[in-house]
Amino acid sequence: MLNRFVLASVLTASLAVPAFAAPLPKPPIFGVCGACHKVEKGAPNGIGPNLWGIANTKAGEVPGFAFSPAMKASKVKWTRANLIAFIQEPQKTIPGTRMPFAGLKNPTSAAQIADYILSLK
Repeated sequence: MLNRFVLASVLTASLAVPAFAAPLPKPPIFGVCGACHKVEKGAPNGIGPNLWGIANTKAGEVPGFAFSPAMKASKVKWTRANLIAFIQEPQKTIPGTRMPFAGLKNPTSAAQIADYILSLK
C-alpha cells in the first residue's frame, strides 16, 4: 500500500513540473534566413536581429537592433500565423520593413521556419 502511495505521489509531482523542450532541429531551408539572422541565445545581432526568444513578442523589440520605423510601429506579435505570413510576404505583412527578402512562397517551408523560430526559447 505504501509503495502505491509513493508511486502515485511521484507521478503526480512529475506531472506538475513543466517540460523544457529543446529547440527543434534547424530546417535546411533556414539557410536563407541564416545568412542575416543569428539564432543562438546571447549572440549579437547580425544584418538582421537575433531570432532567439522572439516567440510571442512584439515585432521590432529585439534589444540593440536598429529596426525600421515601420517595424517598430507595427502592432504585429510574433505568433505562428504572423511569422508564416511575414516569412511568405514580408513587405505585405509589415509595409516599409527594411528586410531585403522577397518572401518564401512555399507554405510548408514557411511553416517549418516559423516552428523552428518559435522553438528558440
